Amino acid sequence: MFATAIRFLATKPKPKMKPIELKMVIFDVLKEHGPLAIAETWEHVKEVGLRGLSSKRHMKIVMRWMRERQKVQLLCDHVGPQNRFLYTTWFTKPDLRQTKLGSSIQGPK
Repeated sequence: MFATAIRFLATKPKPKMKPIELKMVIFDVLKEHGPLAIAETWEHVKEVGLRGLSSKRHMKIVMRWMRERQKVQLLCDHVGPQNRFLYTTWFTKPDLRQTKLGSSIQGPK
């Protein structure tokens, strides 16, 4: 009986939206708003009102899946001693000089 309860609790509910629809919405957000960090992407997805994503963790799992399938790429933005990891599509040229925090990367003079 204990094993049956464990199996029942281990089953995951079916998603409300198909994974392809989730992927397309996240892809469109990244394509429209440029290189984004996870938190910024989550804010934009919440603005869109996507019902299929239950949490930020679920979005990270979908984005990891997209990265493995080479739908999005992960960039590292070195700003001083800190690193920012930004997601972007493969088809857009990333402009890392303008970040949302207002800092900019200084090129060689």
